[in-house]
Amino acid sequence: FKDLFREQMERERKFVQDVQIDTDVEMLIPDEYVSNIDERLRLYTELDNIETEEGIQKFSESLKDRFGPIPAVVEELFEGLRLRWVAKSLGFDRLILRNNVLRCYFHKNAQSAYYESAIFDRLMKILGTQGRTLGVQLKQSAARLLMIREKTGSMRKAREFLISLQTLAETTPAQN
Repeated sequence: FKDLFREQMERERKFVQDVQIDTDVEMLIPDEYVSNIDERLRLYTELDNIETEEGIQKFSESLKDRFGPIPAVVEELFEGLRLRWVAKSLGFDRLILRNNVLRCYFHKNAQSAYYESAIFDRLMKILGTQGRTLGVQLKQSAARLLMIREKTGSMRKAREFLISLQTLAETTPAQN
């Protein structure tokens, strides 16, 4: 019972408040699409506050109604937002996607309760037993633990990979 209660509390707790994404993938609202700077800034702020797929769909429809067909770079911006949600739920607070290599940085605070959580425990178990199969390496930098996956050439592929990792974590029993 205590373990079930602990897992439920962890699901409700957010270990990561925000995720920084650094990428060479172009994702933005172009000047040609929304020419007014103040309007673009307002749209970025509105987009940053969206937390559901339904919210992205409403935002997208609103853009189409006001400005026309959505450019590919704006679709990439939506993918970045979706990627951020998954990364946050897994405990990554920074992602770098450059040159087809995805680097996921675990929570920066080494004293965080995240490192005693079931999700971290499950991820370590998965990466320890299936890391090679998944094409993933764990590395310890000077200050942080990170997961590296090569051959991840797009925001969508990165998100799909993290979703598959999340699904594995949800179905893997925690270590005792």
